[in-house]
Amino acid sequence: MTAITAAMEDYLKVIYGLDERGNRITTQAIAERLDVAAPSVTGMLKRLADINLIEHERYRSIELTDAGRKVALEVVRHHRLLELYLAEALGYSWDEVHDEADRLEHLISEEFERRIDAALGHPTFDPHGDPIPTIAGDVSAVPEDRLSTLEPGDSATVVRVSDKDAEKLRYLGSLGLYPEADVTVIERMPFNGPLRVRVGDDEHVVGLELAASVHVHSTAADGESSNQV
Repeated sequence: MTAITAAMEDYLKVIYGLDERGNRITTQAIAERLDVAAPSVTGMLKRLADINLIEHERYRSIELTDAGRKVALEVVRHHRLLELYLAEALGYSWDEVHDEADRLEHLISEEFERRIDAALGHPTFDPHGDPIPTIAGDVSAVPEDRLSTLEPGDSATVVRVSDKDAEKLRYLGSLGLYPEADVTVIERMPFNGPLRVRVGDDEHVVGLELAASVHVHSTAADGESSNQV
């Protein structure tokens, strides 16, 4: 059997992440996420297809096989558990944990993973609201609504924030837009302008691009949930 390298795991994790967020899985998208050249991606995709970890034909979609998904979920589980452990046990801020977990996710043993999981109380979400896969490979659903799609008067609870850009995370944190924060849209500026929102007792203006990176659990006007996680 061909040994699965850390580089292969990185590719499988990226493919899983693109699919998880509903993004189109393309060579260019993978190259951008991993900061590598497109020809390098093409070569790796061929290797992954040869060992039955992905299904891919040239100019067609890229999909994880059952075996590839299993590997990807294990790496994602390591990554997200590490993020939460770094934040809760070691005091890392939510904008620092992603890169640190990237460096550690390939190195920890299954025993270390189990001990982190137990120490954290078997958590289901990481600091950014990303679901942590179970050992069996089950993953909790995340609402599809985005802050950018809400209308004036709509209220919601933040459930997930993209962790790909540390600077954006720091800025969103300064606005109080963490998972479990309550937010209400006060105004949508005209001509595709930004949103004016209330977070707690404070008001902020948030651009649509930034607001699109914030997943929310919308609440109906009567205060009852309009979406189920």
